[in-house]
Parts: sequence; C-alpha cells; structure tokens
Amino acid sequence: MLTMDKLAGLEELVTRSNKLGADRSVCNWGGGNTSVKSKAIDHMGREINVLWVKGSGSDLAEATERSFTALRLDEVLPLFERDTMSDEEMVSYLAQCMLDSKHPRSSIETLLHAFIPYPHVDHTHPDSIISLCCSDNGRAIADEIFGSRAVWVPYIRPGFQLSKMIGEAVRNHPECELVLMEKHGLITWGNTSDECYANTIRIIEEVADYIATRVQPDNLFGGAKYDVLPENERTEIAAAVLPTIRGTVSEYQHAILTYDAGDDFLQFVCSHDAGTLSQIGAACPDHLVHTKRNPLYVDWDPRTKDVTLLKEQLRAQLKAYKEAYIAYYEKNVDLDVPMHDPYPRIILIPGIGAIGTGKNKKMANVAIALYRRAVSVMKGATTLGNFVSLGEKESFDVEYWPLELYKLSLAPPEKELARKVALITGGAGGIGGATARRMASEGAHVVLADLAYPSAVELAGQINAEFGEGTAIGVLLDVTDEAKVAAAFREAVLEYGGVDIFVSNAGLASSSPLVETSLQDWNRNIDVLGTGYFLTSREAFRVMIEQQLGGSVIFVTSKNAIYAGKDAAGYSAAKALEGHLARCLAVEGGVHGIRVNAVLPDAVLQGSNIWNSAWREERARAYGIAPDELEAHYRKRTLLNVNITTDDIAQGILFFASPRSAKTTGCMLTIDGGVAAAFPR
Repeated sequence: MLTMDKLAGLEELVTRSNKLGADRSVCNWGGGNTSVKSKAIDHMGREINVLWVKGSGSDLAEATERSFTALRLDEVLPLFERDTMSDEEMVSYLAQCMLDSKHPRSSIETLLHAFIPYPHVDHTHPDSIISLCCSDNGRAIADEIFGSRAVWVPYIRPGFQLSKMIGEAVRNHPECELVLMEKHGLITWGNTSDECYANTIRIIEEVADYIATRVQPDNLFGGAKYDVLPENERTEIAAAVLPTIRGTVSEYQHAILTYDAGDDFLQFVCSHDAGTLSQIGAACPDHLVHTKRNPLYVDWDPRTKDVTLLKEQLRAQLKAYKEAYIAYYEKNVDLDVPMHDPYPRIILIPGIGAIGTGKNKKMANVAIALYRRAVSVMKGATTLGNFVSLGEKESFDVEYWPLELYKLSLAPPEKELARKVALITGGAGGIGGATARRMASEGAHVVLADLAYPSAVELAGQINAEFGEGTAIGVLLDVTDEAKVAAAFREAVLEYGGVDIFVSNAGLASSSPLVETSLQDWNRNIDVLGTGYFLTSREAFRVMIEQQLGGSVIFVTSKNAIYAGKDAAGYSAAKALEGHLARCLAVEGGVHGIRVNAVLPDAVLQGSNIWNSAWREERARAYGIAPDELEAHYRKRTLLNVNITTDDIAQGILFFASPRSAKTTGCMLTIDGGVAAAFPR
C-alpha cells in the first residue's frame, strides 16, 4: 500500500478534469482522459514514478479520486520500444502495472499519456477541434492556424499503435504544442496542471475563433428548407408521436425517450442539407458509441402538419432503419458478439426537433447531448469545408470494439422495473409517495401527479437525489378536470416518451350517516373516486394502446369496495364503482396486453393525507371511540392483529406492476390484515 504521498498531483488532476468536463463543448460526456506523472512512496518505502490517468468508463465532469488509476510508470515506459502490441496484451500488461487492484481498469489511451514526455496531459474532444479534424481540408487549415506548433495524426483506432505514433511525433517535434487526431480529438500538455489546462483552452479557442469569423449564418447546412413550427404546434405534434416512436423502438427492449427542440436542433433539422449530412457518420468515436453511426432523419414535410402521415412515416422508416442496421451488422461482424439493439439512438424530425433514446433517462439525455455536439461539429466542419467521418467498417469496429463492450459489462444488472414509466395519481400523498419510492428503487421512472403540485415537485426532487437525476418529475393533476388529465399525461409523454404503469390512487374520504350526507358530498366522492378514475384510466389506455407495448393499470380502491362501511355510503359506493370499473377495463385491455388490477387497503393511518383530515374524527365518531383509539380498533378487528402501512400497499402495487403478475388481470388484492367481512365473495 502507498503512503499518503500517493496522492501527489491527484487532487489537482481531479480539479482540472472537473473543469474540463464542465463544458461539454470541450469534453463530451464519458469522453476524454487526463493524467499526471508524479512520485509516490511504495509499500517498501521506495520512491517510485507514478502515472495517474482517468480510468475506463468514468466522466471527467463527475470524476473523483476514485475515477483514476495509478500505474508504475517505469514499468509502462519500456513498452515504447515495442513494435506491436494487441489490445488484449496491452490491457493484461497494464493490469500488472497497477499500484492498486481496486482502481478502475486502465483506459485504452493510457499509453498515449505515458509516452508523451510531459508531467500533465489532456486528451479532449472539443467541438471546434473535431470540426477541424472532420473537415476534408482540415490538415491544410491546421497548418495555416498552427504551423509547426501542431502535429497531425491520421485516424487509427485508439490502442498501442496510435499511442506510439503520437509519442514518437511529440518527441521528434519538441517545438510542438498539440496533437490533432484526425476524426478524433486533441492532445495537449503542460509542466503544471494550470499550464496544461490553459494550453488546452487556448488552443480550443484559437480554432473556435477561426471558425467563428467564417460562419455564414444564413447558409449553414445549406440554408433553411422548412420553417420551424410554432412552439405550441410542435409540442402537440411531439406529444402525439412520441408514444408511436417509443412503441416501435422498444421492440427488443423498452426505451426511455428525451425530446429536445433547442434552437440548434431546429435549425439543423429544418435545413436543406440535414438529410444528407446526418447520414455521413458520427463526428468522432466517442459520439458513435452513444449515438450509433447515423441517426434516423425522418423525411416529413412539417408544412403539412399531418400527424397521421408522420406516424405512418415513423413506423415505416424506423422499420427500414432496423433492417439496414441488421444488414450493417451482418456485413461487418467478425467477432462472436451479439448485435446491439438495431433501432436508432437519435431521431430527427423536420420542424419538430430531436429525440434521443436510451435504457434510462440519463442515457437518453447522453445521446441527445452528444448529438448536440455532433450538430456543432457539422456546423464547424461545413464552414471550413466538407464534413467527413469514419467509414462503415471503421465505425463498426468502434461500436463493437471489445474494450467498449467491456465498459457495458460493468453496468449492474437491470432492476425489475427498469426501462418502465409509471404515472401515479395522488403521487405526493402517503400511498402515492411510498409507491413512487418503491418503484424508483426497482428502476422505474415515476411521474408524481397531484393536485398538491409543490409537494409533488418536492418529492420528485427527493427521489432524484436518491435514485438519480431524471428518475422522477412532479406534474399538476386535477383528476376531475378532463383537460388537466390530458395535460398531465402529455407532460409524462414529453418527459419520458410514454407510460407503462398507471396507478390510480388520488382520493378523498368523507363520513356521515346517509340522512346527513349532502348532495355536494355525494357528488364530490363520485367526481374524484369515480369520474376521476375513469378520466385518468381512459388517458392511460390511449397512451398504452398507441405504444402497443401492453401495460399495467392498478386501482387503489378500498376494503369498502366490498364491505358496507358504516356511515360512509358515498365513499363506499364510489369505491365499489372503482372496483367494477377495474374489471370492465380488464376486459377491454386484454386484447392490447393491458392488465388492470385493484389493491384494496384498509385503514392506512400512518402517513396518509386522508387519515390526517376530518375523516379520522368522522370514522372515530362512527365507531363511538376517540380518534387516538382508531389504530388499536382497526388492528384488533383484523385476523392477523396488524396495522396496515403505506409501504404494505406499495408492495402490493409493485406486485401488479411487475412481471411477477404478468398473467394476472381483473384481480383484487386485499391488504387489510384479514377482515372477514371484507372477504371477496
């Protein structure tokens, strides 16, 4: 084990890495790597030379000390004398040079950092530099900008050969300040960490300024072919087609979507050249891994505003994309590796914007973020000349590179509700909140829909902090308002692409003898617990049917749905309505693969908004006891002598939402501790 001297240089390396990663025009998500060469004292008290370099699979913006790997530099440098070395040999050798086996696996570009004879090295993929490196006349322009200050390296996939080529070039040109990697990126260095960072930013800005003075805004991407649709129109169209897209691209495995109508995307998708430029290839290898070689550019005229036609074109063109990808895989595969999902990671629609797909919201966002960088690169490259990219086989070899596949193998197994979207009404309440947390813990994305909108947003923030940004959103919902119901589901669709699980849970309760029950109280129960369940279920069905992915609808009803509650005719009748509505929907949903089931709780006193209202006093009065005696009263009347919690109900809902109940529909699950009078019969 190293002494604390092992951290020499590491802290400033982390700081520099975070600064570089914070600007995505400088460093892509997950891309780039940084290093420092320093001294350390090993377990025998010997001073040794150490190379700290970012490990495989981490992101510079989020890097911590644990993201870096330490290697014995004196054992790495002799590799410079070799002529060849396979990826497998290199990875195995570097593993033997690691100072701590618990450190992350070394980056494939570790030798690049080792062979450059400077203490601090940055490798980044800045927009301006990649624009230069992906322009057909980039090398000539690089000579014009930098002269002998730059070394140009032709495209070779990262590994030993590229690292040695760069090391030799830098050593043979001591006057150079940077390396430009064709179709790839930038390498810079310095004698101190601050100098290295300053050099990186200075060189990036030199190229950015050169491009900026030559940009002709009106002629970008061949000029505008279509006008951008007004925001309200494009949002409505996006909301209409996202479930169609999600249903189609989820043929092999469910996808989460991100819709982005940023000005840069809108300018690109509405341009004359977007259809051609988007099919040339990825801007650099780091983009390709997350966006595939090409996006799908949908050949649709936004001037028609024909949503039905757009859906037809999406289905047809997504199918054609899939078939073309399968052919691409079969033509180029020369390893025993399974085919990736053949659907696009990026979909471009003129007039509408860009849509990213991923296994979760984070990865859908990553795809969008990287394609935003690709648009910026194409803007720069076409300003300088013509945009060029990796060839088909080069692209395939990056996409199916064993070392990239290794990164995928590091991901933990997906959870039970991974790739699913759940919308929960009453999401900010006791049962709704417990259900949201339980589903998020199983990998679901959750939409907390509630009349108490600030509480829904607050709870969504807590869930995001615990389970990852993008896991949850809060939306305003009044279940009795048809327009607001449609708006809440539209927000869910625009955020995630669709809905797979719908939990109808919003509720209220009132208690009074029949003769004291006002028409207003009766109607309020029917409006929220009857009409509200109808309106929200109808909207959930519409989304699920459009997706053609099946789905699960869970009604949170009550023991009172089948038990004649004393002094609660309005509430009990409305709950009975819910129970029978669920059975009716199960019949209708079966042909679409939509399961509809009901959970019947009893007296969830702890954490329930309903039981913290007048309902507690009303029920106590009905039973002739004090309010603080209710908990014992309900426990004693159960066969199991237990009280019911929000977590108990969440577990029941999770069962119906999960694959464990894949062949169950039209079912009622009582969670009441055993109330004999409420046995279904």
